[in-house]
Amino acid sequence: MLTVPSPSPNPFPPPPPPPQASPSFTPIHRAGYCSFYGECGRNPEVNVSLVPSNVPCLSNTPARVATSTVLTLLRSVCPDLVRGDNETTLVCCTYAQLSALQLSVALSGTVLARCPSCARNFASLYCHNTCSPDQSLFTNVTRVVNRTSVTGVPSVAVVEYQSFYRQRFADAAFSSCQGVRLPSTGGFAIATMCGRYGAELCTPQRWLDFQGDKNNGLAPLQINFQLVPNGTEPGDAIEPLDAQVWRCSEAPSEDEEPCSCQDCAESCPPVVAPTDPSRPFRLGEADGVLVLCVLLFAFFAMVFLVALLCQRRSKGLTVPQAVPAARGCSARASDVSHQALARAFRWWGTLVASRPVVVLAVAVVVAGGLSAGMVTLRLTTDPVELWSAPGSRARQEKAFHDQHFGPFLRTNQIIVTAPGRAGARYDSVILGAKNFSGVLAQDVLRALLELQERLAGIEAWAPQAGRNVTLKDVCYAPLNPTEPTLGDCCVNSVTQYFQNNRSHLALTALQEDGKETGTVDWHDHLIYCVSSPLSFKDITALELSCMAEYGGPVFPYIAFGGYQDSEYTEAEALIITYSLNNFPRGDPRLEWVLSWESKFLEVVQDFQRSHSPNLSVTFMAERSLEDEINRTSGEDLPVFALSYLLVFAYIALALGEYTAWSRVLVESKVTLAMGGIAVVLGAVFASMGFLALLGMPSSLIILEVVPFLVLAVGADNIFIFVQEFQQSQREPDETREQHLGRVLAEVAPSMLLCSISEAICFLLGALSSMPAVQTFALTAAVAIAFDFLLQMSGFVALVALDARRQEAGRFDLCCCCGEGRGGPAGEGARLLRPLLERYYTPFLLHRRVRPCVVLLFLFLACAGLFLLFQVPVGLDQELALPEDSYMLQYFSALNQYLAVGVPTYFVTTGGYDFSSANGTNAICSSAGCDSDSLTQTIQHATDFPNVSYLAIPATSWVDDFLDWLNPTSRCCRIHQFGEHKGEFCPSTSNNLSCLAGQCLNTLRRPTAEEFQRFLPWFLQDRPTLQCAKGGLGAYDTSVSMDENGTILATRFMAYQRPLRTSQEYTAALRAARALGDTLTRTLRRVPGTDPDFSVFPYTVTYVYYEQYLTVVVEGLVTLAMCLVPTFAVSFLLLGMDLRSSCATLVTIAMILLDTVGFMALWDVPYNAVALINLVAAVGISVEFVSHITCAFARSAQPTRVERAAEATNTMGSKVVAGVAMTSLPGVVVLAFAKAQLIQIFFFRLNFIITLVGLAHGLVFLPVLLSYIGPSPRVPAGDTPGDTQGAGLGSGKTYFKDKDMDKPGKS
Repeated sequence: MLTVPSPSPNPFPPPPPPPQASPSFTPIHRAGYCSFYGECGRNPEVNVSLVPSNVPCLSNTPARVATSTVLTLLRSVCPDLVRGDNETTLVCCTYAQLSALQLSVALSGTVLARCPSCARNFASLYCHNTCSPDQSLFTNVTRVVNRTSVTGVPSVAVVEYQSFYRQRFADAAFSSCQGVRLPSTGGFAIATMCGRYGAELCTPQRWLDFQGDKNNGLAPLQINFQLVPNGTEPGDAIEPLDAQVWRCSEAPSEDEEPCSCQDCAESCPPVVAPTDPSRPFRLGEADGVLVLCVLLFAFFAMVFLVALLCQRRSKGLTVPQAVPAARGCSARASDVSHQALARAFRWWGTLVASRPVVVLAVAVVVAGGLSAGMVTLRLTTDPVELWSAPGSRARQEKAFHDQHFGPFLRTNQIIVTAPGRAGARYDSVILGAKNFSGVLAQDVLRALLELQERLAGIEAWAPQAGRNVTLKDVCYAPLNPTEPTLGDCCVNSVTQYFQNNRSHLALTALQEDGKETGTVDWHDHLIYCVSSPLSFKDITALELSCMAEYGGPVFPYIAFGGYQDSEYTEAEALIITYSLNNFPRGDPRLEWVLSWESKFLEVVQDFQRSHSPNLSVTFMAERSLEDEINRTSGEDLPVFALSYLLVFAYIALALGEYTAWSRVLVESKVTLAMGGIAVVLGAVFASMGFLALLGMPSSLIILEVVPFLVLAVGADNIFIFVQEFQQSQREPDETREQHLGRVLAEVAPSMLLCSISEAICFLLGALSSMPAVQTFALTAAVAIAFDFLLQMSGFVALVALDARRQEAGRFDLCCCCGEGRGGPAGEGARLLRPLLERYYTPFLLHRRVRPCVVLLFLFLACAGLFLLFQVPVGLDQELALPEDSYMLQYFSALNQYLAVGVPTYFVTTGGYDFSSANGTNAICSSAGCDSDSLTQTIQHATDFPNVSYLAIPATSWVDDFLDWLNPTSRCCRIHQFGEHKGEFCPSTSNNLSCLAGQCLNTLRRPTAEEFQRFLPWFLQDRPTLQCAKGGLGAYDTSVSMDENGTILATRFMAYQRPLRTSQEYTAALRAARALGDTLTRTLRRVPGTDPDFSVFPYTVTYVYYEQYLTVVVEGLVTLAMCLVPTFAVSFLLLGMDLRSSCATLVTIAMILLDTVGFMALWDVPYNAVALINLVAAVGISVEFVSHITCAFARSAQPTRVERAAEATNTMGSKVVAGVAMTSLPGVVVLAFAKAQLIQIFFFRLNFIITLVGLAHGLVFLPVLLSYIGPSPRVPAGDTPGDTQGAGLGSGKTYFKDKDMDKPGKS
């Protein structure tokens, strides 16, 4: 080997001198002279070459006249070197060299042909280097080797030379190619042509250096590109090449187009950046909502205080004695309705008390018969079926996608970190210094290889299939989908850069780089591959491929996590992702993949335990979320059981009224309480059985919430009825049955009011589009209706039997025994009512306390209104998991380290003609495509990820199909003769019948017939080095066609940016749908497009998050619809009493406002689960409010304050005992549930609802009624009015308002 040493570099680079020619074997640098000519065999210094080619022979001689054959080929490959028709064309290359150059240009053309000016400029570089007649002017041979030809003729082969380019020439050529995209990845083509620097750090010098690197697997010899600054000369008669360069926005010829906007920023029209998401409403520097709420509070407070002040100032005026006006129609109608209801319930109560056994038997039979329908009950656990309506857009789009492309792939993922482990700095002899994190160490990589080997060896038993399942049975194998082997399975991990091969990981080699010599190992290979993941061979002496074992690339943003600015070697996390095939429910193969995933979890859990001292391992399988939710539901059932047991125990103990220790066994009401509980449970089971018979499914939420709701409603009615019966004295000559009928007539109207209000409320709630809300509301409505009917029949019968037992002096629970002393024993011991009468009510209704109460609750309502806008909407997946779930660690790591989000497909429906030129141009993004095409519009959206939530542009099968058809490549060829004539000829075939068999003879759009003929070939063509554009693996599942080749559906895959919260997922869905609507409008303008054609975005999460697009509006409508019947029923049953009905409506609305406000303070997000509880809150609020309102309306006291006092005293204790105390013990127990979902939405939210409802019903409502309640209806001669606190009860003068105790004040 003959070598010429190079001079030492200048140690003081600035200012840089122009590059100098090294002592060379090119003594003549003159126009018309060559530096080399002809071929001299293979380069002995290149061991592995992906494209075998020869090196040129040293020949510093005049250029040769091109022969006719050379000239013909030159016009095709290097048209810029062809002189005019009347001029002689000189060249420095032979036909063999030109043929080899044609192959090299074709390889780059498959990647760059989408941008004609880039492809032309890139080819021009090699054309000038290889064939230019002025070759010696800008090339300088520096190293040669002696060779002997086959015939024995000695020759000198060139193995290294310098190539001098003017800086502007190199910059312009580089600039024309810098933006060219790879449609199959969404990345830049320059990333595959710049070695370790990738697209981000690539420069013209680095780009050319990689092209000339003999170790890149493509260059046959070493070319040292020297870029000469503009205005300087290298000397020695060398003239830097400064040939014509086409800008990417220019067309290289009349037959070609400029590069598209996607590949060339210069071609893009002026773009107006989309507006950022709407900013919070502000007034100046203050929060606008807060300011409005403060003003609202100030307004209502001022109105209230002014009204109160005006009333106080009129205290000195003498008002004539009021004469009762004639009773209006509404008052008379009210009396008639009250009397009719009282007579009906009195007759019914007397009838039931007279025949309790018969009525009870009928109730048991009816309830039992309906409950038997539960044997047909279907329990829905699929989240999609629960939260997404069958007719919703997301469900329809999912069904369309799955029908044409199959279900979304199943993901099984492992995230490995090494907390506390120090990193290291590695100095590569050829790639420079890099920092390696602690987790990127060889022992960790070996451990990951061991884990993947164990996972590859899994055999999982599938019981129903009766066979063992291995990874190859269930894995996604993109390049061999029909008969995959383990090596064909798509597994993305850092070890795939070494093809999951231990020997490749351990490989080392001696590396020379100029004067430096060192050892290269896995560090060097990894540094190179993360920058050039599509390389089939690195530039190190290891000569390893970067492609994964299954044949596809491993993009570093998928295999690494927790890095900054593409510094992948500093990544804090390594990510292993197994992609498995998915199957619809009912497909027997679904059992296969579920069985394999179970084994996957076992193996990874074992790996986690064994490496816990050194590594942090988090993981998940596709089945993990559903498994953990089901596990939680099972583990929390005892908590729910304990909750209900506590409620049952309370009711059993609190229902009795005890007069003496000796009569405890007689006066206890355990049997009656158990009967009341049985009535409640019977109503729940009967409703579920009844709906099951009608074919309606149920859910765990119904099982957990409806009994709680009906228990609160039913227990309240039980306490009201039983306590009213206990406190009522039997009138003279009144039988026990008549007594019970009279008591029922007093309390049943308010019970009917509550039940009808709640039932209608829930029936209207059933109009919701969410299946879970719909079934819950319908079940609750039917259960409340059944509960009322059973209480009016079965429970009244039980009360009658219990009264008969108590009067006979028989023991509770054992009615056969007794003390023999029957009859009433006087008033029993009470606690709540005396406290209310003596202390609470007088204090609450004091003239100075009442204004404070109104202002306090008005403030709470306005605060709740402000906090309503602070409640987050959504449900993060973590909240559905128990606190001890391994999935919580995985989600934490995912949110911390993930660098890219989930794939998002833009799906096109049928009715679009892709084969027409207009149809193709409206989709593609290469030269000649429409500026507002589908792929270019998506590309534009990725430029603004804060608005579109898209990070990586969509892959485009149309673009790669057009590149695949390019006649300059070897991709699409047809056998011209022989037994396979007319059939597809793969790019790897060297069959003579494929020569000159290109599918298209010129660069053009295919005709409709060609499109339909060649597209199936493209989709089944495996990508190779000779043709990287083959569609198998990347696109074979992206086009759905019928038997005639008509395209039924296609999809274009983009990637979202990492999404952390449900709010971001919802915003991403909204943005993607807006983008899909824009694409639909654009493509419908293409001639021949079906008017029903559409483009919609789809990803696996949309079906879960679609509800959050409408859940706020739907919730407001649902709650408003629940309030309307509450008001209407109150208005009718209270005798068209507008004031009382408005007080009921206002109080319930304030309960909802305050509940939502406390949700914001206690970190309870708003979603469908919360909406279910808020709908239930309306029902519970009716219990807190309506009974007191009814008691107020029924009161005969002369003033509003006294009527409010009486209503509070008589009904307050029953509301506390029957609603609050039956709810709180059970709710508090739920705080100890493992599931965060239970803790947040069942403990916190129901705790808030109970306390807020109790506060409004027992504090705010009496005060409100004392101000705005209806005036008492008094007989003629009495003076109606409100004495503002005088005489709370007969003869009681404490809290008398001396200033306002005057007649006529109302």
